[in-house]
Amino acid sequence: MLKLLRSFLESRSEPEVIPSVPEGQRVYAIGDIHGRYDLLCRMIARIEADEAGRSPAETTVILLGDLVDRGPDSASVIATAREWAKRRRVRMLAGNHEEMFLGSFERDDTLRHFLRHGGRETLLSYPIEPDVYSRATLEELRAIMQEAVPADDIEFMKSMEDSIQIGDYVFVHAGVRPGVPLEDQKISDLRWIRGEFIEGPETRDFAVVHGHTILESPHVSPLRISLDTGAYASGLLTAIGLEGTSRWLISVQGEPAAEAA
Repeated sequence: MLKLLRSFLESRSEPEVIPSVPEGQRVYAIGDIHGRYDLLCRMIARIEADEAGRSPAETTVILLGDLVDRGPDSASVIATAREWAKRRRVRMLAGNHEEMFLGSFERDDTLRHFLRHGGRETLLSYPIEPDVYSRATLEELRAIMQEAVPADDIEFMKSMEDSIQIGDYVFVHAGVRPGVPLEDQKISDLRWIRGEFIEGPETRDFAVVHGHTILESPHVSPLRISLDTGAYASGLLTAIGLEGTSRWLISVQGEPAAEAA
């Protein structure tokens, strides 16, 4: 098994631990969806088919955050995620884009930041006409948002988790600050950290599965798995399956951003 694991993983050094999921459990983690409802539907079908072809297990699906913004249909992504969670165990992490979306209902500076980083596409996926959006002041836009975005969607995003631990795996949106115990990690780091985590030493006794930082292809090393393949622009959405010490990638490919829009 160790030989097989080494052949599958990219490793900068010999791992001190081989992460595993508890016996009888299976986990799927999906990278940043960013409004690509089309890709989420395909990924759900792929995961359900993969699950059906394996032995029975206590299965958890984890969405790694950033369900919204940039892509064309965030409203449908949220609705679909909520519906999927009614049929099986699906847990959602809050990403920095969910944080911005929620904060934009209260603060002008956050609303401006949200709109500059894909929030326009999110709002227009709700029943808001583009010409009404373009003419609105910030104050008017906030009132329009409060009318157009269902309260259930807001509560859904507020209920998202900051981190999830299953066996030797910790699932977060962005990463963890090196050298800081899990219980002392700041939410801002879990949602926003980048270089300090990615470039830091992998000296943990657990593996981190995350999104947030866009790659052309997923990064898989013994103690770090990065799954954000820029779905909103590339049309590539990536997930990973975990069971025992086994790992397998699942991907779905759709149209690039311009064609999808």
